[in-house]
This record gives sequence, C-alpha cells and structure tokens, in this order.
Amino acid sequence: MKQWYEEIFENYGMKYDRESFVHGTVGECDFIEKEIDHNRATKILDIGCGTGRHAIELARRGYTVVGIDLSEALLQRAREKAAAQNLQIAFQKHDARHLPFSHEFDLVIMLCEGAFPLMETDEMNFQILQNAAKALKPNGKLIFTTLNGLFPLFHSVQAFLNAETKEGNATYGNNSFDLMTFRDHNTTSVEDDLGNKKELQCNERYYVPSEITWLLKTLRFTSVDIFGAKLGAFSRADQLTTEDFEMLVIAVKA
Repeated sequence: MKQWYEEIFENYGMKYDRESFVHGTVGECDFIEKEIDHNRATKILDIGCGTGRHAIELARRGYTVVGIDLSEALLQRAREKAAAQNLQIAFQKHDARHLPFSHEFDLVIMLCEGAFPLMETDEMNFQILQNAAKALKPNGKLIFTTLNGLFPLFHSVQAFLNAETKEGNATYGNNSFDLMTFRDHNTTSVEDDLGNKKELQCNERYYVPSEITWLLKTLRFTSVDIFGAKLGAFSRADQLTTEDFEMLVIAVKA
C-alpha cells in the first residue's frame, strides 16, 4: 500500500510548481552559496529534490548537483525544466531511506520537507539522516529545513497552512497535533495535473531543536546550528522562536 507522501505527488509536477512554498528558491540558493564560500568545486546532493528547483538554480550557477526523489512525476518535471535550460543534472529515483552514496558529496541539502520528516516512524526519519550523513565526505556540510516542534505548542497548524494557501494549491483540514508523538495528523485535499481530486490522510513529525541536535551528534556531526527558516531568506541571524513554522539546520560532519 502506498503511503500518502507517494500518492500526493503522483501526476503533480505542474501543480507542485505553483505551490506557495516554492517561491523562495533564489534567496535560498544565495544562502547555500554563502555557506559553501561560492566554491564551484562543491559537489551537491539534493535529497527530496521535487521538481528540481534548488538543483536547477545551483546547476545554473555552476555547481555539480545530483537530485533524488521518490516521485517519478516530480523527477520528470525536473528533467524537462533542466533540459529547457541546457543543464546537465543527474535526477535519480531513490528512496531517501536507502541511498547508494558513500562519502561522495561536499554538501547535502534537504529543503522544504524533502523526505525528512515525512516518514511514518521516527526510525525511518532517522534512516534518512543516516543516509545523508553517509553520503557526505569528511567535513561535509548538511543543510536542511524541518518542521519546528515549538510552533504547534503555541499556534494552529491548520490556520497557518491555509493562510499560506493560494487558489489551486493543496488545502488542509481536520488537523490534530499529538503531544505524545509530536505528529500533526490532517486531511490534505489536492487536485493533480490531470484534474483528479484526492483526499489523503497525512501525518508529519515535528521536531524540537534538542532532538535534532541529539540525532545529528549521534551521527558524528561535530557542529549543529539551528535557526528560524524564513521562506526565500535563510539567515544565521534569525534566532529560532515559537513563531517559526520551520527551522533551518546547518551541521558539519566529522
């Protein structure tokens, strides 16, 4: 049986590129470039690359990028967009829990809930972090965003998501946040590129900063820095607060 995160992205490449969360790409890539000192020799792995927005922007700026995703529909859209710009990017279908890479990349990115933290168990989410760590060379850097567990303690997730939604985007209802598991369960309604309407029962894991730090230190990351994640405007100057829906994590491997 397919999980919700597999079903939701079937035939969703065009609609994905119209979602509100995809519009910060250039600013986010500016931040990534700054973090790697604009070193064009940096080899980058984009986990959960979606339709390739970060991979394509970084390749356009001269970086070697490999993009992986579980959705063939999103990867096909990514390949079409890259080909239209004459960019050579290896877009590959992989499950982030089982990646074939070992000590190959200088930088791994997982942005906008790219795979982590969508899995149905904490162990599976940890597998994704393990694979990201394994893919990195010594002293490699991991940059990812994830859901901030402090946010639902003070705010309604459903109200936040639907306030950000534009016409034609996915909508969310029946949200319930479980304080024992830090998972938000909801009904997500989408209409795919073919006009098919779907209603899916979804759940996503929210993490608190101390959990992320502990998980990454377990994987031998020597430094872990966590900030608030502002769409299209990542910055080390943004201290994480309860107002941030997402957090930005920057970690360096031993």
